[in-house]
Amino acid sequence: MLIADDALPDLPIRAVLPRVREALSGAGAAVLVAPPGTGKTTLVPLALPGRVVVAEPRRLAARAAARRMASLLGERPGEQVGYTVRGDRQVSRRTRVEVVTTGVLVRRLQRDPELAGTAAVILDECHERHLDTDLALAFLLEVRAALRPDLHVLATSATADAGRLSEVLGGVPVVTATAPLFPVEQHWAPPAGPITPPLGLRVDPRLLDHVAATTRRALAEGEGDVLVFLPGAREIDAVATRLAGVAAEVIPLHGRQPGAVQDAALRPGSGRRVVLSTAVAESSLTVPGVRAVVDAGLSRVPRMDHARGLGTLATVAVSRSSAVQRAGRAGREAPGRVYRCWSPAQHDRLAAQPEPEVAAADLTGFALDLALWGHPDGTGLSLPDQPPPGALQAAVATLRDLGAVDAAGRVTTRGRALADAGLHPRLARALLDGAPLVGARRAAEIVALLDDERSLTDDLTAAWRRARGSRDPAWRSEVSRLSAALTRNPADETVPDVADAAAAVDTPGRRGNSTSRGGPRNASGSRFPEQKAGALPDDLAAGLVVGLAYPERVARVREAGGRDYLMAGGTAAELTGGSGLAGVEWLAIASADRAAGARTARVRAAVPLDEATAIEAAGTLLAEVTEIGWTDGDVVARTVRRLGAITLLERRIADPDRKLVRAALLDGLRREGLSLLNWSRGAVELRERLAFAHAALGEPWPDVSDEALIERIDDWLDLGQARRRADLGRIDVTSSLRRLLPWSVAGRIDDVAPERLPVPSGSRVRVDYADPAAPVLAVKVQEAFGWRDAPRLADGRVPVLLHLLSPAGRPVAVTRDLASFWAQGYPQVRAELRGRYPRHPWPEDPTTAEPTKRTKPRSR
Repeated sequence: MLIADDALPDLPIRAVLPRVREALSGAGAAVLVAPPGTGKTTLVPLALPGRVVVAEPRRLAARAAARRMASLLGERPGEQVGYTVRGDRQVSRRTRVEVVTTGVLVRRLQRDPELAGTAAVILDECHERHLDTDLALAFLLEVRAALRPDLHVLATSATADAGRLSEVLGGVPVVTATAPLFPVEQHWAPPAGPITPPLGLRVDPRLLDHVAATTRRALAEGEGDVLVFLPGAREIDAVATRLAGVAAEVIPLHGRQPGAVQDAALRPGSGRRVVLSTAVAESSLTVPGVRAVVDAGLSRVPRMDHARGLGTLATVAVSRSSAVQRAGRAGREAPGRVYRCWSPAQHDRLAAQPEPEVAAADLTGFALDLALWGHPDGTGLSLPDQPPPGALQAAVATLRDLGAVDAAGRVTTRGRALADAGLHPRLARALLDGAPLVGARRAAEIVALLDDERSLTDDLTAAWRRARGSRDPAWRSEVSRLSAALTRNPADETVPDVADAAAAVDTPGRRGNSTSRGGPRNASGSRFPEQKAGALPDDLAAGLVVGLAYPERVARVREAGGRDYLMAGGTAAELTGGSGLAGVEWLAIASADRAAGARTARVRAAVPLDEATAIEAAGTLLAEVTEIGWTDGDVVARTVRRLGAITLLERRIADPDRKLVRAALLDGLRREGLSLLNWSRGAVELRERLAFAHAALGEPWPDVSDEALIERIDDWLDLGQARRRADLGRIDVTSSLRRLLPWSVAGRIDDVAPERLPVPSGSRVRVDYADPAAPVLAVKVQEAFGWRDAPRLADGRVPVLLHLLSPAGRPVAVTRDLASFWAQGYPQVRAELRGRYPRHPWPEDPTTAEPTKRTKPRSR
């Protein structure tokens, strides 16, 4: 221990520290449940023996926790307490407690699974369910089981729902710390007018106006500082602008700020403050002096549209548990107030808990970590939730296209190189393969922009130029880190052994944006021709790097001067109104999102490029194929050069392979139906007769329903010389149908289902087989005289349905029982019609009368 329990600040966690140590000593692992502000992050590590690693889900929280613990010891970070985050490390040989991000911990476990010299690992804020937290937990459990049974693991959570976490850890003890919470007065403050729901990263400006107005209200209605929860850095900047002139210092708090600026928000101020924060202040950090919370009710989470390969950050409504966490920040030091910018009815409809990232995020980086660990599909790992199979398969396919894993899912040398960059694998690919083409510095600058959501606005080249001219220390630090990574880890070499595994790597919770296919590589890490780095102008350099990261998002305009594009991956995309990129022929799209139910994606950030650069960037999607198939309602025979779904060049084939043409015609018939054929009267009647025979006698008489004919179309349809749709209308369908008849019944069709039947008058009358269950013979009454029974078909099994007609051809009776008609129905018919048709015979006994098709001669 670095400090005795009684020397620690008197925070609620201090009372349970002995129980935490006892649980770890007995079971080796434990769960600690403590609400925000109780001291679990900053006091527990100091009270544990040996070297302790604390893993936080965010860089901001990691630095803040280390600074707070160091201050309790009267030191600066880097002495007994230090931290390691991406691009920033403060540790020394004296360091006993090291705070890292979960991404750093995952990388460290990959290189040194034993964590030699580490006595305990604390996974903080497990309730947030980030991908890296889930991975770290699963890896640590395997390490304890196989390598380090003496390694203590403590999982902490700010919510009381710890049963599942304890179960994953093997049914370990749960230690709970409670904190006295001052009363928090609740104010429902929904906007007065309509608000458009968020889409992707877009938040309705009217909601931001309302949040700013509610913040002014909170300042006016009470004392103390105001903590405002917003989904991201853009909204923080927008609300800060709207709060200009308030009688308080407005302080932003988010992960992209320099450490000094973040520290200012975490220290008490000399006057009133308004702290505009992302979800980082929900449970990871404690902002002092807060007496009021204004909650916009939104959070930002990673989402993946696997059907279209679109991954992005999405703005979603908070869960009820998160809303409770946020409200509690107002009651840590004194009675407080919370202003929720939604209604009680909306609150009741919120999800109870936040959705785990593994359920909806892009899993490409996650899958790479599994492969590095030796579990390509995650089987056997104690993950809190298993990844969705389809999403994991898509992620592994992406890694395979990148060359990061082999066919069996094992990680390759290139995969290790991509992982070592500390980026989403797609961005790592763009960095490693783009550097030889555009220069290391420019590649690092562009990738740093792609990894920062604030930069993804409309024209990425313009954003790049603005960033170059700015003094943004966070962006410049990331560019330096990536540039250093390139010199340390060239793509054409095996990843060197890094002495300090964690010094330069921090994979953030947001793992990136794509499931697109990767690009081919030459010996230097790129499959593209070598060229002098820096020779490309900025637009094309940016487009090339973006295209290397997301080749499926290279897009071409559908109509000259328009805003509608087709991406190489097949997704339609549209520029927003007023975009400066409208009409550009080719785009490399850095970010796009799609509303639920929409067929078209909306482009959020892109960069122009030319066709040659588009082909260079998305080279793996380039294909030249011969196509002979059914397309747009006809046979198409052509040679096509495509970039994914984008057709670059098309040439007609004059003499296509006849077998392929036949296959295309048959495919057209299967897709569009048998109506493409010319069904003559003879063909229709033969089909109806065959249908009757099949219905009456079954096999071997063929089934001639649409489904059966389509299924057996190869067996019976003689396409002859047909080459296109129009030729189908000239096929002799009647002869083709006869090919369906097996030899055993081929000669009996006229016996089983004759085309015509003789009637007593001597006429041969056509049988109507339209209804295979009831073939119809329509005959005039006078021609049926002398018939005592209706004729039968199908070897005598089925009587025909007689339609007995008047002299005018109108039905006067429908019957299968002719004898019954003569005896009972005919007398009435005779009485009604003999006066109307006097020239036709109407004998009293039709069974003995002479049948005739003639009329009586006129009397003179």
